[in-house]
Amino acid sequence: MLLAFARVILAGRFILVVFFLGLMWGLALYALRFMGKLWELTTEIWQKTEADLLIDVLHLLDSVLVASLVVMVALSSYDSLVDRLQGEADQQEMRWVSRTDHGNLKIKVATAMVAISSIHLLQLFLQAETQNETAIFWRVVIHMVFLVGAVLLGILDRLGAHHGDAGKNERV
Repeated sequence: MLLAFARVILAGRFILVVFFLGLMWGLALYALRFMGKLWELTTEIWQKTEADLLIDVLHLLDSVLVASLVVMVALSSYDSLVDRLQGEADQQEMRWVSRTDHGNLKIKVATAMVAISSIHLLQLFLQAETQNETAIFWRVVIHMVFLVGAVLLGILDRLGAHHGDAGKNERV
């Protein structure tokens, strides 16, 4: 009975494929929007000031970071939760599942969020004369929260690597 239950739960990982396909569809839609922004930038290149051009390029960079984040999460999740189990699903020996280290993925996501937030702040600072001081203040506070969170995740990951058998952990 317990073995059958375990097999049903293990087979349930294939439901995640729907979510990964949804992420890729969303990424394709995001790529279409990116192409639209790039086309708009191309057609209006001579009407833009240097500062406006820089802000538009930063928007493109922001899009690249967001798209990379989506791909990174989808690929690493698929690899660790669906694909690796493919050849091992029939085996009873699946100790590696408990050794998978998602800490590295969390740090990468947090770092990407800090980078995206940094780009947004840079865009805001380039237009500071037209921005509300309260809005700037709160965006800086939010950025600092992201930054502190990423640093704490890094510290916790380092501390976790020193406890137990660090060699058993797989890096994502």
